[in-house]
Amino acid sequence: MDSPPQIENLLALDGYLCPYRGEITRRYQNFSKTLKRIDEELGGLDHFTKGYQEYGLNVKSDNSIICREWAPGAESLALVGEFNGWNKESHVYKRQEFGKFELRIPPTETGECAIPHGSHLKIAVTHGGKTEYKLSPWASYVTRPSDSLIYQQTFYNPKPEDRVKLTEPNPKKPESLRVYEGHVGISSWEGKINSYRAFADDVIPRIHKQGYNTIQMMAVMEHVYYASFGYQVTSFFAPASRSGTPDDLRYLVNKAHAHGITILLDVVHSHASKNVEDGLNRWDGTDGAYFHNNARGFHSGWDSRLFDYTQVEVQRFLLSNLRLWVEEYGFDGFRFDEYGFDGFRFDGVTSMIYHSHGLGQGFSGNYDEYFGLSVDDESLLYLSLANHMLHKFYPEILTIAEEVSGMPALCRPVEEGGQGFDYRLAMSLPDMWIKLLKHQRDEDWDLASIVHTLENRRYKEKNVAYAESHDQALVGDKTIAFWLMDKEMYDYMSTVTPMTAIIERGIALHKMIRLLTYGLGGEGWLNFIGNEFGHPEWLDFPRIGNNESFHYARRQFNLVDDEMLRYKFLNNFDRAMNELEAKYGFLSKGPGFVTWKHQDDKVIAFERAGLVFVFNFHNSKSFENYKVGVEHSGIYKMVLNSDSTEFGGHNRLQSDQDHHSFPVGFASRSHHICVYVPTRTVIVLSRS
Repeated sequence: MDSPPQIENLLALDGYLCPYRGEITRRYQNFSKTLKRIDEELGGLDHFTKGYQEYGLNVKSDNSIICREWAPGAESLALVGEFNGWNKESHVYKRQEFGKFELRIPPTETGECAIPHGSHLKIAVTHGGKTEYKLSPWASYVTRPSDSLIYQQTFYNPKPEDRVKLTEPNPKKPESLRVYEGHVGISSWEGKINSYRAFADDVIPRIHKQGYNTIQMMAVMEHVYYASFGYQVTSFFAPASRSGTPDDLRYLVNKAHAHGITILLDVVHSHASKNVEDGLNRWDGTDGAYFHNNARGFHSGWDSRLFDYTQVEVQRFLLSNLRLWVEEYGFDGFRFDEYGFDGFRFDGVTSMIYHSHGLGQGFSGNYDEYFGLSVDDESLLYLSLANHMLHKFYPEILTIAEEVSGMPALCRPVEEGGQGFDYRLAMSLPDMWIKLLKHQRDEDWDLASIVHTLENRRYKEKNVAYAESHDQALVGDKTIAFWLMDKEMYDYMSTVTPMTAIIERGIALHKMIRLLTYGLGGEGWLNFIGNEFGHPEWLDFPRIGNNESFHYARRQFNLVDDEMLRYKFLNNFDRAMNELEAKYGFLSKGPGFVTWKHQDDKVIAFERAGLVFVFNFHNSKSFENYKVGVEHSGIYKMVLNSDSTEFGGHNRLQSDQDHHSFPVGFASRSHHICVYVPTRTVIVLSRS
């Protein structure tokens, strides 16, 4: 077979890849062979990736039900539930080839579905003479009984008139990605699990007002253990029932689209919960089936199971899972073409693509690490298939990889020899900020090192920059606001209390850290729910260790709504950053050009998309007539100023002041301007 058809594009972008051309070609050939097999032997890619229409329980137009499962290690399967008195003899599946089982249930004599909507089901799986009651891997809705911790499948087949209609068209793919990382369960200020509808009605308008154009939805795929943050998935095709029904989730999607917001699903295909009774683990009575049946099938760090991506039925399962969330959620075959989720953030990609799962492995940047025996080819193949399929059928789809090693070409098209992601998360950036805040005074920060980390990304591979995400909010760590202000947030965030030195520094640096990361760190921006206003405290889900408390499993929007509290200043600045980006589109117009980083002055300046950003991190010095290089002549006006009173600043600057350029080059630019930049302030100027 040939090399990737566009490999020369890739090699022209990164000459260091040239010695690895053979390995890139070999990977692409594996992809091509797999795609050819799907096309020639498995009905074609479109059919193959719509497994949710064949497997699980599917209600047909005549109200008959076709039940299909793949359980290669099972001796027999039977459908049991309230509809048949939990009798495992009355509805037995017929065994077919290749480990598949099928059951057809005709409609009732009156033409109705034989299984009532809302009734509870399980599948009796017999292996080695022992029968266990399991959930279908393809279950579209599972719920927890009031008298048990073990989930059950709930047959979801409401009347068409009772369904939420997805009437709003999907937004166009954003040119600039401004992502709000949201979690429905914690989105109320009250100590409870919030609902999809409440999030849609109360939180989505906030997100829209803040200027975000994308929501990344966490913990939507069903997970029995709430405190896993959604990363121990038990039912891949079902939305988390603790927040509502499938139609409640459709209501949320509709609301997001009505506001013109792109909505992404945080998808976990890197591993699965090890739950046996209500998870995918030992589904057919063996350690195999969907997972490797040896040591490769267990993740020691996450205590979870690992997929065998070489299995045809695993590929069908996972690829179909993606299509379900995009097209119709798969809820009993009720289609909504062109509606649904607009893309995916793939979790745990680093864990997938290395045999070490990235545990204890430091990535030096040596290309041998990316093209040697430590790489898991099978996982890379699956990711290439997933991105190829998604972008083929949905040209406007967005995919983001959570990947920390810097695997080359991960975010380049499959046709070039890459894995086809649109973006990767710039995971080194929050690590840098937390390390600095934890171990150094800001007056000791190495500005050159900070700038290097912010700019250090692969050319023409888009990054989503962020200063902190859910990882930094979890108990055991602290948010940036908490690192900066800690206990004083409890006593001195009221505008009627004195502005202490700690609170003053914290508010100033919180704004500067976020805008510097936003402006220089990538081609997209991400904020975790609540961090836009400096949410106090950490995030801790109800668990035995905290007496099942919801105190920290919430987002206190009541704080930012209180005009007497200083949280509003951070919230205002966050909105202003997004408004600046929406107006000038600097995320999508190439990287910034750093013109100045002065360690003693603690000043960083850069140009991006015609904007001039100037940061003064000095803890005591303000600078008048500070020379800043600019490429183009003209009059520069201030378009953002962190020292404004609406952002909790001291109002030391004139917002309408003109800054005339001088025709004398400075800092590798053709002209320069002179600015006043107070201590711990950032200003942004635009040429009028």
